[in-house]
Amino acid sequence: MPQIETRRRELIRNCRRLVVKVGTRLLTDLTRIPPLIAQIARLREERNLQVLLVSSGAVGIGLKTLGLDRRPNRLSEVQALAAVGQSKLMALYDREAVKFGFHAAQLLLTAEDLKNRERHLNVSNCINALWAQGLLPVANENDSVSVAEIMFGDNDTLAAMLGVMLRAELTVILTTVDGLHDRAPDGSLGTRIPVVQGGIEALQRLAQGTDDRTFSIGGMVTKLRAAATVTNAGEALWIADGRAPDPLLRIFAGEDLGTLFLPAAGRHRQMHSRKRWLQFFTRPIGTITVDAGAAAALRRKGRSLLPSGITAVTGDFRRGDAVAIHDPNGAIIARGLSNYAAGEIAIIQGRKTAAIPALLGHDGDDEVVHRDNLVLVGEDTAGT
Repeated sequence: MPQIETRRRELIRNCRRLVVKVGTRLLTDLTRIPPLIAQIARLREERNLQVLLVSSGAVGIGLKTLGLDRRPNRLSEVQALAAVGQSKLMALYDREAVKFGFHAAQLLLTAEDLKNRERHLNVSNCINALWAQGLLPVANENDSVSVAEIMFGDNDTLAAMLGVMLRAELTVILTTVDGLHDRAPDGSLGTRIPVVQGGIEALQRLAQGTDDRTFSIGGMVTKLRAAATVTNAGEALWIADGRAPDPLLRIFAGEDLGTLFLPAAGRHRQMHSRKRWLQFFTRPIGTITVDAGAAAALRRKGRSLLPSGITAVTGDFRRGDAVAIHDPNGAIIARGLSNYAAGEIAIIQGRKTAAIPALLGHDGDDEVVHRDNLVLVGEDTAGT
């Protein structure tokens, strides 16, 4: 435990970039916005933090504005409410920010904005430009245009993805629970868990189907998923009760509140940028299946993928496209950028690299996927 406390203090001391997510349930009470912005202003001023705020609440404000008491079922009607509420939400944030000498800037995003490489870079550059001008970026899912294919699904996921993209040392999720709790023997809520270091995947399995208040992992499924994403990149995520007085200031004062999720012991280095992009933002458009020997070489030895270990290829992809690499049982073990088109791999699979020129009629790379363009899936690869 002393080692964890040391890492906790180091995290607070070394934090330069902070992502804060505030949930819809908190924003049903709009009087929480002024103290939230006041805390952010103080952290910016006293700690020179670059802060990005991820805010839910647009649909809820839209409901109140139009005098409705129930969220509609039709997507188009929900999108209309978001369009009404978003402008009012941003006006509230900007009004409070101006009191402290800065403005709030709106970012409405879809999942495709972060998965498409060019748009991903544009978003990152925009946020950095906003920070350089002393502004507070406020991000939200673009609910007025999002459909299933391009949705994050929730702002916990959006906050985690932005935290990973920006290499933020800490992502804080403010919610209406006081952190993660274990279960008492009788099935009721047990004690609060102050720190979780690694092992988040096991907690996710326990939380499945409990996204309510019966397990204080009640409402925690998406938050645990977000924590797994952030910690696998080598950074930290903190869940805290946003109803408590000044939770952000108390976190940075070193108080014990909520639950802090840290990367597994010995795996807390930040993931390199290329690996980060491959693991969290690429969308594989094909699959390469490998034999047991190749799977072991990838998993345990950090090797490149050679054609001799490939047993099958599916999909219609070109050189440079992202592919998923599966073991003989069909489990995904890695993602990477292919040096060959799918049709070429079908010709050279199972063969030695020396045979590539004769098989294809031209020279080619020895590796189908080079280790520098490959990242293991389901393992913490931070720093590799």
